[in-house]
Amino acid sequence: MKVKSGLKNTFRQYVIFLVLFALCLLFSILNPIFFTMKNIMNVMRQVSMIGVACVGGMLVVIQGGIDLSEGAVVSFVDIICAWLMVNAGVSPAVAILVSIAAATGVGYMNGFFVTKAKMPPLIVTLAMQGILYGVCYIITNSHSIGGFNDSFRVIGQGYAGLVPIPVIIMLVVFTAGWFILNKTYFGRYIYAIGGNAIAARLSGISVNRTRRIVYTLGGFFTGISGVIFLSRLMSGQANTGNGFEMDVLTALVLGGVSVNGGSGSIMNAVAGVAIIGVLNNGLVLINVNQHVQEVIKGVVLLAAVAFDCMSKYKASTETT
Repeated sequence: MKVKSGLKNTFRQYVIFLVLFALCLLFSILNPIFFTMKNIMNVMRQVSMIGVACVGGMLVVIQGGIDLSEGAVVSFVDIICAWLMVNAGVSPAVAILVSIAAATGVGYMNGFFVTKAKMPPLIVTLAMQGILYGVCYIITNSHSIGGFNDSFRVIGQGYAGLVPIPVIIMLVVFTAGWFILNKTYFGRYIYAIGGNAIAARLSGISVNRTRRIVYTLGGFFTGISGVIFLSRLMSGQANTGNGFEMDVLTALVLGGVSVNGGSGSIMNAVAGVAIIGVLNNGLVLINVNQHVQEVIKGVVLLAAVAFDCMSKYKASTETT
């Protein structure tokens, strides 16, 4: 019985890689351009922003929360960073540090309201989303901000040899996320809280403090993602992050990060991010309408959540 259960768990863990392989094969058949090295690098660069934000989002979801403000944080970082460089004459380095610090502060505020005010994470982050988008439109008066130093372009569009710099940043962030979750006590606390917050508290873990740190890290990583976005577009726009949080959440759920908390791995999250990139790129290459793409991604998210919930239910019934 244990062997059978182990095989099922192994299948659930690696089915995401089979899906990724099948999608790559399908799009390669439908359009031979898909599997060229140039397009593969393009896909990796496109998903770098999602990948970076996914690490922060993953920490939040594993500990049993959710963050719907990520897209708004991306827009907020873009506007703050662009405004500082253009209107305040601040150097790109200082503007980047200030905007990432602002994003980190937003993450802390999310964690503060969740832990101190005992508000549901869904409500807190949804409210923060509205606040940040409002601030962005007030600052810009619904106009874009451009005209900053061309050297800033390197972060989102530059290369280190053949590898895009955003991809390198993404890999560094993934490594940091892996280290946090697998090599630190803090990572164990995150899993413990997501699995059973009451048991974690009784075992001596400071649940509220850990949650605040997790949300703060989520804001930090999303801030990095926002800087990459701005460097790639070279224009600060209030609507840059529209729908971004859904791509992040879809990638996480596809990667096996349970919406119920307590489980998930960086490697599977990487596969989830890759699937989002492959879907976005492949659907464009075969000329699928943008609105149809949104429908497809919504269906994929629904199917992934359904699979996760059914797997959890079956696992619970097998142990009883």
